[in-house]
Amino acid sequence: MHAKFIQLIKQHSKLSEPEIDLCKNYMEPVRYAKHQIIEEEGKVPAYLYFVVSGFVRLFHYNDKGDELTTHINCPPGFICSYQNFSNQTRSEDNLESITDCELLRISKANLDLLTAQSSAFKDFSMYVFQQALSYNEKRSKELATLTAEKRYLKLLAEQPDLLHSVPMQYIASFLGMNPKSLSRIRKQIIR
Repeated sequence: MHAKFIQLIKQHSKLSEPEIDLCKNYMEPVRYAKHQIIEEEGKVPAYLYFVVSGFVRLFHYNDKGDELTTHINCPPGFICSYQNFSNQTRSEDNLESITDCELLRISKANLDLLTAQSSAFKDFSMYVFQQALSYNEKRSKELATLTAEKRYLKLLAEQPDLLHSVPMQYIASFLGMNPKSLSRIRKQIIR
């Protein structure tokens, strides 16, 4: 399971054999079945996850008790309630496997050790952090400025696999609309 992770790091940092071994030692492989809660709200997130295969979502409940999906991650990439993981505070988010998943996970303590022991991983971590900031800024802007139809079309163009593997109610929530609106948009596009 580590091959995709190592390959991704090598695209952005020069990684020595001892550093590869460190990554393998600290990144624990885990598997989750479809629709399994991986991290639960009200607790400090225990791990940062790297998605090797499958789809994972981050969601919370609003005042009415409705689920709001704030992030859907497809492989390869990282996912967790990052602010809470980083600060070791309780999260209001749940992390759930949408499909059967293969993940690598690392605790905060081990992440700190790995970044201290590997300059390549430290550089890679900075790159991932910058990408996450950029993604979140772009996503916030799109939710505020794009119409629901344009958000759906953009997702269709950029992540078509997600649309084939993730239930529409999660996609609708992720796009900031209700499932009926998404259904109507999809019907209009098909015509």
